Amino acid sequence: MIICILFMSLNSTIIKADNITEDERSTWIWNPWILVDNEINTLEFLETKHINKVYLQIDYEISKKVYQSFIEKATAKDIQIYALAGESYWITENGIEYQNQLMDWLEHYQHEATDVQRFLGIHLDIEPYDTTLWTTKQTTAIQTYQQLVVQAKKKAQSFNLPLQLDIPFWYDEISYDTKYGNGILSEWLIDHSDGVTIMAYRDNSQEIIKIAKNEIEYAKQMNKKVVVGVETLESKEGESISFSEEGEAYMNRQLSKVQKYFSKKTSFKGIAIHHLESWMEMRP
Repeated sequence: MIICILFMSLNSTIIKADNITEDERSTWIWNPWILVDNEINTLEFLETKHINKVYLQIDYEISKKVYQSFIEKATAKDIQIYALAGESYWITENGIEYQNQLMDWLEHYQHEATDVQRFLGIHLDIEPYDTTLWTTKQTTAIQTYQQLVVQAKKKAQSFNLPLQLDIPFWYDEISYDTKYGNGILSEWLIDHSDGVTIMAYRDNSQEIIKIAKNEIEYAKQMNKKVVVGVETLESKEGESISFSEEGEAYMNRQLSKVQKYFSKKTSFKGIAIHHLESWMEMRP
């Protein structure tokens, strides 16, 4: 009987996870300690900015009660919370253990939480290109990354949760030939996840549209969903990467153009703004 109740409860969670019918407006919370120090203001900011999904980093040093409290309050405001994790070193030798640790933590958390306190999905940001392995043995790096995604998808399915991935816009230029077959890396990741967020980090609508087009078109063919992510954190990679210099009003005008352009694409799911704290500090 207990198993049946748990199964029904988890199924009710996955139904709700698919419940966003309008475009998503998402953000990343990489510093969950903000919930310890400033939960109320954080929720007010999210509500003011019409956020309906948050990728919330898992920090094992934070009490689960902090996550339970925040998610329950966010759920009451119709904000979905996805468990966020991932590091480039996960693709190194024995790196899978870090992902296993995440999944073990998440499994225990979901079982202990009530319906309104549960995560509604898993959102991984693993960036293998930030390792020397990518530079020296790219095929090995890609294959290890693919293995992580395959195992994460199986775990997510066992939790009845969708799996989403962050991917850079230029993965459509990366070919792979591994034990998982051969093709274009961005397409493989779209195929093997329940949705991707493209890190389309540019500060004008024309460039954002240009670098997100291929993934959105492919996702349409595969009946998958794509969210377009933009940057508000000051970048050292150039002046055209982030909206940090231009301010929020300019950013919103550019994002409106992006949404209008992709509005008729069934694969386009919305906009994600990276990340919460830098967005909070932006000038109007």
